[in-house]
Amino acid sequence: MRTLIKLEILRTLRNRRYVFFTVLYPALMYFFFISAYNNGNVSTGVSAKSYFMVSMATFGAVGAVLTGSAQRISLERKSGWTRQLRLTALPGRAYAVAKISACAVTTLPSILVVFVLGAFEGVRLDAGQWLGLVAVLWVGSFVFAALGVALGYAAEPSAVQPIVMIVYMLMAAFGGTWFPVTGGLKTAARFNPVYLYNQLAGFVHPGTSFDLAAAAGLAGFLAVFVAGAAVLYRRDTKQA
Repeated sequence: MRTLIKLEILRTLRNRRYVFFTVLYPALMYFFFISAYNNGNVSTGVSAKSYFMVSMATFGAVGAVLTGSAQRISLERKSGWTRQLRLTALPGRAYAVAKISACAVTTLPSILVVFVLGAFEGVRLDAGQWLGLVAVLWVGSFVFAALGVALGYAAEPSAVQPIVMIVYMLMAAFGGTWFPVTGGLKTAARFNPVYLYNQLAGFVHPGTSFDLAAAAGLAGFLAVFVAGAAVLYRRDTKQA
């Protein structure tokens, strides 16, 4: 399984589309948003530089795991690669764990690049906050890696890319990635895993503590997505 994880990581990092859309694109969007807000505040006590450093890091992390895992699994199903793996001694659960683990590792560049830019722009956190923020975003990305695996088994290769992009953009748009979620939209957003992901990392903002409710919500989504991926994997095995 370790060999498969290493192979998956190397394949992802060599992908130019991955480097642009999940590493460079969030970094460019970070500069766009802080400029749009004239380096001011997005809400009381929360600077644009701090808010969008978190939201663009989560945006890149979600993109890295969601689009990467879904599209690759769908294409491997079409090529017959997953069918070949079933003929080996590799258990199905090991294949799923390898996919999720490899995807989670590839979130780190997208997170770290935006954090470096945030620090360069004047975001000041202590060492514990920086390390805690990286850890929270990395662990939280497993939720979307599991969703990507499920979508990869649910959609055909010709349809998976638009489906993933629609899901990805809708969750981001109503999850606080582009703007703070307030009012009635905030109530509905609590059922959006991206919103919970952003809330989980919000402890770095002044006057904000670690959101245990968001952590519990993400844990629930992880359980649902993993269960869905398992069901879809078994269905795909029966159809093969």
